Amino acid sequence: MIADREAFILANTKLSAPPHTPELVLHLADEITPIWRLTEEELGEIGLPPPFWAFAWAGGQALARYILDNREIVAGKRVIDFASGSGIVAVAAMMAGAAHVLAADVDDFCGAAARVNAKANGVLVDFTAEDLLDGPPPAVDVILAGDICYEKPLAERVMAWLKAARAQGTTVLIGDPGRTYFPKNGLERLAEYQVATTRELEDMEVKKTGVWTLPD
Repeated sequence: MIADREAFILANTKLSAPPHTPELVLHLADEITPIWRLTEEELGEIGLPPPFWAFAWAGGQALARYILDNREIVAGKRVIDFASGSGIVAVAAMMAGAAHVLAADVDDFCGAAARVNAKANGVLVDFTAEDLLDGPPPAVDVILAGDICYEKPLAERVMAWLKAARAQGTTVLIGDPGRTYFPKNGLERLAEYQVATTRELEDMEVKKTGVWTLPD
């Protein structure tokens, strides 16, 4: 099944560099790839969840950019890329010198995406499909979370979990392009980027995207 998922990704995406992280390459969907044209009904017929892993979302691009430009945050450290999607943040963390990166996402296809995208960039990342929110945050040095606040119940659950991680000493960084349920109160903005995206995914072609941290 793992090999089948990886083969599906390779057949339905194109290797390309996200606009905000040109030093990375990812297997992504665009208007000339087969998966771009599949409707939700067609995806359901082939047993495929919505392919969030096939796109480099603005929050992930901004977070990856920040990590690549500030490598000391992850260098030599144990890192979790929460809600990893394509794995862009996990790959960036490994390229920035992390000792170990665990990409976490409840969609198994994200595991296949993380593996093929890590391979394309000459790094290795581990993956779990376990819902980490069901338990206390693992004892790691850094948790990175891109684009996690697009639904209210999920945003509240994730933010509570991330605050618990910060309370036990973990560095927490969040990438967010102005999602409705992103709570800025209690957070410190580290950087802001203008991230190119597409009208097929977002409400504008360039998203103002922040990288935030939970302070002490």
